[in-house]
Amino acid sequence: MQERTSLEDSLSGIGKVEQQLEDDIGMIELGEAEGDTGVVAEAEAALKALKKEVARRELEALLSGEADGFDSYLEVHAGAGGTESQDWAQMLLRMYTRWAETHGFKVEFLEESEGEEAGIKSATIQVSGHNAYGWLKTEAGVHRLVRISPFDSNARRHTSFSSVQVFPVIDDSIKIDIKESDVRVDTMRSGGAGGQHVNKTESAVRLTHIPTGVAVVCQAGRSQHKNKAQAWDMLRARLYEIELKKREEKAAADQAAKTDIGWGHQIRSYVLQPYQMVKDLRTGVQTSDTSGVLDGELDDFMAATLAQRAFGTPGADIEDVD
Repeated sequence: MQERTSLEDSLSGIGKVEQQLEDDIGMIELGEAEGDTGVVAEAEAALKALKKEVARRELEALLSGEADGFDSYLEVHAGAGGTESQDWAQMLLRMYTRWAETHGFKVEFLEESEGEEAGIKSATIQVSGHNAYGWLKTEAGVHRLVRISPFDSNARRHTSFSSVQVFPVIDDSIKIDIKESDVRVDTMRSGGAGGQHVNKTESAVRLTHIPTGVAVVCQAGRSQHKNKAQAWDMLRARLYEIELKKREEKAAADQAAKTDIGWGHQIRSYVLQPYQMVKDLRTGVQTSDTSGVLDGELDDFMAATLAQRAFGTPGADIEDVD
C-alpha cells in the first residue's frame, strides 16, 4: 500500500505539472494578445516556480533504489585526534539532526558514547520518513574539518576527521536470516550524557556478527530486552546494506558504492579558518555559507551526488582543501 500510494502521488504530481504548464502558457498568450503585461509577468513568474518544482520531482525520481524509500540509521564516529575530533563528530550529529527536522523527519537517538572532555566518540540515530535512506546514503564517508581549535591554548589550526555510516531500516517484507551462533552478545552500562536515554544498569546491548565483524550498539531505552530487539533490527539492516552494495557493485549501478570508506577517502571538507568554505570532493559543489551547512542545509550536496550516481556526471578531482 505504501508503494502504491507513492506511485499514485508521483503520477498525480506529473499530471498537475502538465496542467500548470498548459495554464501558464495559455495565460501568457492571452496576456500578449490583450497587451496586459501584468498577466504576462505573473504567468512567467509561475513558470519559473514550476521549473523549480519539476527539478525537485526529477531529483525525487532518482530515489528509485531498492531501499531508498526506507527509514535510515545514521552512525557518526570520531576519528583520530582526541577531543577535537570528538567535538567535530558532535557537530556532524547536530548537522544531520537539524537537516532531518527541517525536512519533517522523525529523529530517535539509539546510542551515544561521550568523549573524554567534549563531544562524542560515536552516536547512532534513526531517521524516519519517506526516502530518508535515499537522501542520507549520499552522506556516507569521511568528513574533514579544518579550523582553529577551541581546545588548543595556542590557537593553532587543526584538521579533524569523522566518519558517517548510513544503512536502511528494513521492514518485515525483507527476510535476513542470521545464525544466533554467529553473533556475540555483550551488555554494558549506558554511557551517554544523561537524561531519558541513559541509566546506570547494564541495559545497553552490543551485537557483533562474527563472520563479517559488523557490530551494532543500542542503548535507547531502559529495558535491556527492548534494546536487544532494536539491536537485532539494526544488525539485520547492516547486513542487508552490505548485500545491497554487493548487488549494486555487481550491476555497476552505483559507482560510488565501489569506493571503500576509509580515512583516506574524504568526501567533503569543511574549512572554517583561515577562510570559510565547504566543498564536496566528489561533485565539486561548494559554498562559503559554512554556518548554514552546519545548521543542516545539505540539499545541494545531496542533489549533486544523487545526480552524479544516476547520470555518471564526472565529479571534481579530489584535492586537498586546506
